[in-house]
Amino acid sequence: MAYTHAQAKQISASTKDEILPVFHIGQRVRITKPIRNDGSNPFHAPDAILVQPGAEGYVTHIGDWLQVIRIYEVHFIEEGSTYGCREAELLAIDDLDGYDEVEEELRWLREHRAKKAAQKAARQSQNKGSDD
Repeated sequence: MAYTHAQAKQISASTKDEILPVFHIGQRVRITKPIRNDGSNPFHAPDAILVQPGAEGYVTHIGDWLQVIRIYEVHFIEEGSTYGCREAELLAIDDLDGYDEVEEELRWLREHRAKKAAQKAARQSQNKGSDD
């Protein structure tokens, strides 16, 4: 199988990760395992649980650790913190609940624009009526 230049740059040498990223930036995910402090977070005790399983967040960055292990930077909403996670620790939840944020945002924009257009048309008809 031939890869494009962009795909080739994303290939992970880790046998535990998929060749291309499973998750994309902005995707809603759920953590399946607790995230523990490995000592890199000075604000919590070593081995303290930083994020409980089931917490939801959004992928904000995709990177590599030691050029072989893919790490997803996930911002957890309730916790208000961002932590690095492995593919095996994450589960995409967009597909599970059928919630599509982009579609909801587009729907809201369409409704908002239609409302504004109706208000503008009403103002213009009032102005024409007062000019007569």
